[in-house]
Amino acid sequence: EEAAPGRRGEWERGEEGSAERGPGAAFHMFVLMEDLLDKMKLLSYEEEALRRHNMRPLSRHYFALPTNPGEQFFMFCTLAAWLISKAGHPFEQPQEYDDPNAVISNVLSELRSF
Repeated sequence: EEAAPGRRGEWERGEEGSAERGPGAAFHMFVLMEDLLDKMKLLSYEEEALRRHNMRPLSRHYFALPTNPGEQFFMFCTLAAWLISKAGHPFEQPQEYDDPNAVISNVLSELRSF
């Protein structure tokens, strides 16, 4: 089944999809991650989110490359909770061993309430 252009399926087709998107498409995730990191630095994520949880700063390609999915998922949840709280909605910080499905459900539920 072919995916419509601009849909998630386009990323899943592999090299055929890359040729249709152009030669720079393989690096798009790296650019997005660098933009995300710049925006989080403007929000002082290192001081407000990372130091509070004794975590190290993200590399500029942290979420672009799947290196340690468990660690990356926990970092994502920690940052999502911090951003939700920063936006003025109280949100409980997820713990490392919480059920991933429950954590994501809570994050999505809170985002829908915005």
